[in-house]
Amino acid sequence: MSDLTLNEAIDNIYASIKNDNEELDIHIAALKAAMAREGVTEAVFEPGKLAQSNRQGRKIMQSYFRKKGVAVSF
Repeated sequence: MSDLTLNEAIDNIYASIKNDNEELDIHIAALKAAMAREGVTEAVFEPGKLAQSNRQGRKIMQSYFRKKGVAVSF
């Protein structure tokens, strides 16, 4: 896998979420690697681009990503 930028990794996660979470764990790992390379401690997502942008959907996403070692904010 080639080295993705942080923005490319986030875009891949948006696409994965829209495709019923297809290969989401792979994209989270790529995001985690991109964050480490760029020295970022938290990934920022736009709620409008999420399938479930309500509070419950955001909290579920934060919880799942936290289990994978990625801090998420909106």
